Amino acid sequence: MLPLETLRKRIEPVVLCAQIASAFFDTGLQMVVKEQCAIATDALNPTPTEDSRQKAMSNFYMIYNMLSKFVPILPAIILAKVGDLGYRKIPIVIPLVGYLVSRVVLLLVIVMDLPIQAMFGGVVVHGLSGGFCSYWAGVMALVSLTSTEEDRSLHMMQMELVYGIAGLIGSLVSGHLFQLYSVDFKQGTVLVSLSAFLYFVCLVYTMFIFLIPTVSPSAQERNETNGIDTQYSKNILNILLLFAGGILYDVAVGGGMEILVTFEMKEPLNWNATQVGYGNAAGFLVFLTSFLGVMVMSRWVSDVTLIIIGMVSFAAGIYFMAFVTATYMFYLGKRKFIMTGLISDYNVKHRVHSERQGSSLLQLKPGKHTHTERQRETQQERYRERDTESETQREII
Repeated sequence: MLPLETLRKRIEPVVLCAQIASAFFDTGLQMVVKEQCAIATDALNPTPTEDSRQKAMSNFYMIYNMLSKFVPILPAIILAKVGDLGYRKIPIVIPLVGYLVSRVVLLLVIVMDLPIQAMFGGVVVHGLSGGFCSYWAGVMALVSLTSTEEDRSLHMMQMELVYGIAGLIGSLVSGHLFQLYSVDFKQGTVLVSLSAFLYFVCLVYTMFIFLIPTVSPSAQERNETNGIDTQYSKNILNILLLFAGGILYDVAVGGGMEILVTFEMKEPLNWNATQVGYGNAAGFLVFLTSFLGVMVMSRWVSDVTLIIIGMVSFAAGIYFMAFVTATYMFYLGKRKFIMTGLISDYNVKHRVHSERQGSSLLQLKPGKHTHTERQRETQQERYRERDTESETQREII
């Protein structure tokens, strides 16, 4: 069993707890939006239709998702710079505050019957605190700094695996928790309250219990001699192309997933809370299967081939989704990109990190360096000389 001091240096409890809370929130928001949009549409139209309700949901999610994606850009960059100055908790703590506020806003929408548009204020606060961009970059920065080049990729993939498992567990439970209600509590109150409470626990743990791991001298020296602190790739073209490919892929994936959110709420599926939770859980299986796919297939095929496999897998799955008319067909479509859907995401990130390292903005898989043994010895000698000069100066003073 790990000693208490070692446990306090692990960020995994925060990732696990926060992602379970996020899964609770996603299911709760989806069901509340469905209910609120139906009520608003029925009040405005004497003869409301399913299409008008779906249009109201689509309009809400379009604005909500745009705010959640664009607002965090500048705050996330600022927080990443602060983290690079040595304040490693800041890029994690500030976004957790934003998460907590946005969850409390949803709770107020349920309890006080506020209009669903109040969530726009919650997502703006969440974005101004850095959002997921800052939070996940901060987590990956900690993992990167406390691991060596040889095991960094594995540690980061393990962190994403924890993220996926937590989302899977939270999604499976969320639908059942949403349906819990009593005379005093409306439907969804228990679920969203638990989500807010879990984020509060994460915030307290990160601020007062979690200890920033110290970088061991051996790991630091090995990272420095491999060029992490002093060598930066100049291949800007490759970085730009990888960023462009990653952005286009994420736009396609994000757009497809957001369409599915509203599609699940109308005929022919018309899911309830439990089915929504199960559907979200099926999506989180991608993290598990893609992790296994990368671990197994990377032995025989290159990163570029893995990226192509992931893209083809997702394209086949989302194309099949266009013809879904029943729940079982939905899961068949999910299965097509569950197998390797995130492999492209893993490897695009890893290729970017092989081009440039050392920043909280790019905490991904390290690439293969071309330093010879002689270069490494020379680099080590330079560090010894620098340390000797520093000691001499202190003695003179």
